[in-house]
Amino acid sequence: MSDEARGAALLFLAALAKEVSSGTVDLPCFPDIVLRIRNALADPSTTPEQTVTVVGAEPRLVARLLQTANSAAFNQSGKPLNDLRSAITRLGHQLVQSAAMAFAVQHMKNEQSLRAISNLLSNLWKQSIIVAAICQEIARRTKVNPEEAFLAGLMHGIGRLYVMVRVAGASAEFKDPQAFMTLVAGWQASIGKAVLENWGFDEALCEAVGAQFDADRIRRGKDADLSDVLVASIALSRGAAVKGDTEAQVMGSRAFAVLGLSAKDCVTIAAHAHKQLGSLQEVLGC
Repeated sequence: MSDEARGAALLFLAALAKEVSSGTVDLPCFPDIVLRIRNALADPSTTPEQTVTVVGAEPRLVARLLQTANSAAFNQSGKPLNDLRSAITRLGHQLVQSAAMAFAVQHMKNEQSLRAISNLLSNLWKQSIIVAAICQEIARRTKVNPEEAFLAGLMHGIGRLYVMVRVAGASAEFKDPQAFMTLVAGWQASIGKAVLENWGFDEALCEAVGAQFDADRIRRGKDADLSDVLVASIALSRGAAVKGDTEAQVMGSRAFAVLGLSAKDCVTIAAHAHKQLGSLQEVLGC
C-alpha cells in the first residue's frame, strides 16, 4: 500500500469503529434469520415451539441444523434425528447459533456483490472452525461451558468479517481488499465486540472477542474464563502446537498459566481438536 492508500484505509477503519461503537451495525447481505434466532433464544419466554417456527422459516438452515445434529461431531449416541425440534434440543442454543452463523457465511459467499472477497471469507471461516474446535477442547478442562466456548471461537472473527464486507462495498476506494485487510489486526477485536454487543450476545462472549489478542490482560477472578480460553485457542490455532513447537506459545502467557496448560497439554488439545475438524468442516464449512 502507498502512504496515501494507507492513510485512507486508516481513516475508513476509524470511521467504521466509531460507527459500530455508536450502535450502528450495517452488514450488507447478512441474513436476518441469524438475528431472529439470536433474539428468540435470548428471550426466556420463547417456547420450544416458537423457536422451531423461527428456525423453520428458512428451509436451508433447517437442513443444515439436521445435518449438524446428525454429524459425528455432535451425535455421539449415533441415533439419527429427522425433526427440527429434536435437532435443536440435541444441539442446544449455542450450537444452534453456531450453525446459523455457518449458514450466514455461506449465504454471503454466494452473493454477487461479495464475490471479490469470497476466498477471504472462506479462509476466515475455516480458521474460525479451527479456533472453535480448540476452544471446545480447552473449555472441557475448565468450568467454562464448552458449547459457549465453541460459539466464541466461531464468532471471534466477526470484526474481520464486518470490515471485509464493508470494504467490498467500498471497492472503488480500495482496489485491493486483501492488502487492506493487513491493517485490520489492530481493529478487528474492538469492532467485533461492538457488533456482538449491538446484536445482544452475552457479555462474556463480547468481552472474550474484544480481548482475544490480550494474552496478559488483567482478569477479574481466580478461575479461567471464556476470554482465557479464546486467547489460548487463537494462539494454538496458528499451528505451533500441531508441529510440537508449543513452548514459545505457553511460556510467559498469562492465559495459558491461568488455564494451567503445559506444552504437552497443548499438543494433546490440538491433536484432539484436529481429529474433529473433518466432521466440523463438513457440517459448518462453506
